[in-house]
Amino acid sequence: MLLTDEMQKHLDKGMYGQPLVNPDEQHKYMGTFRERCYLSMTLAQMKEKDNQDNLRRELAKDPDAQVLMNGQLSETLQGEYIQLLTKSGHKFTIVNDFVGTNPDSLGLLVVSKEAVNEPVIDIDQK
Repeated sequence: MLLTDEMQKHLDKGMYGQPLVNPDEQHKYMGTFRERCYLSMTLAQMKEKDNQDNLRRELAKDPDAQVLMNGQLSETLQGEYIQLLTKSGHKFTIVNDFVGTNPDSLGLLVVSKEAVNEPVIDIDQK
């Protein structure tokens, strides 16, 4: 018995989950799309104290923004940023999928639920 294309798609979705749209981009941006990002920080940039002040200024511009944080951060650094985000009232999610541990890996993203198409998102360039 042959399965129709729709039936096969339904079975594949049940077995493997919803397929990702543009998976390479979603892996790079912690499960979201580049077009939804206001700001990005690498793990190395997160260790610079000045960037916490820069992050506060950026968060003040976008009160509805959410933050994605790399789950591979050290507990100390993660705690500092959780306190900062709690004080600012922004929602955040700690992401354990699609994250890296080298200094150039993304450590934090300020994101929107929809496309914002910011031309520059790197904290050092803003």
